[in-house]
Amino acid sequence: MDRREFITLLGGAAATWPLTTHAQERRIYRLGFLVPPPRTAPAVSAFFDELRQNGFAEGDNLTVIPGGFEVTDDHLA
Repeated sequence: MDRREFITLLGGAAATWPLTTHAQERRIYRLGFLVPPPRTAPAVSAFFDELRQNGFAEGDNLTVIPGGFEVTDDHLA
């Protein structure tokens, strides 16, 4: 193998390598809450609407940890 073939082979591998690693990256974000209002409250719904507008879709790349809505002061202490 001469130098020209080696450089061509190396360049082809380098050109496809970032594409294959980028396709494997998939982050799942987890979000937890400790808030007094229920999940159906207008403020909480508006928060989830903003998340959707910014690319975070529940069930796709966002997991909401249940159990943090309608928290009372007794649960926080």
